[in-house]
Amino acid sequence: MVLAALLLAGCSSNDWRSASREPAGIATSAASPEAVIEVFAADAFGWRGIFAVHTWIAIKPAHAREYTVYEVVGWRVERGQPALYSYQTPTPDRYWYGARPEKLLSLRGAEAAALIPRIAEASARYPWADEYTAVPGPNSNTFPAWIALQVPELGLELPFSAIGSGYAD
Repeated sequence: MVLAALLLAGCSSNDWRSASREPAGIATSAASPEAVIEVFAADAFGWRGIFAVHTWIAIKPAHAREYTVYEVVGWRVERGQPALYSYQTPTPDRYWYGARPEKLLSLRGAEAAALIPRIAEASARYPWADEYTAVPGPNSNTFPAWIALQVPELGLELPFSAIGSGYAD
């Protein structure tokens, strides 16, 4: 009975267009003068959120006023665009279409400043930037996993529910 209720809740008729994309208030303020690296995860949209998360990486060099967020999104490929994209925002901790994110990693100061150029460079070399396959990958979780392999000093460990992260191996 509980399983049926979870499945029905996950398959609800919630519309992605009206789902919250508000900031969760858990990111380090973009007004901070420090360099910052933060990685977030939120339940995937719809029924997938029962067992999977969507992950993304945000970097902010020292004295920058906004973060650069890197994430992979499948529907971009369906529209003829690269799956990997980046954008600037002061609020990298937005809800993922109704799902509150959690912060998986936060580095600040000199340690973050040293790793930010390496993350940006590795992002430019991401081998599956134009591809997306929900299972086994490459997908939204493959990208942070690949960055973690390229920049091991980051110390990023993704949760078990980051399906597709193993594709980076």
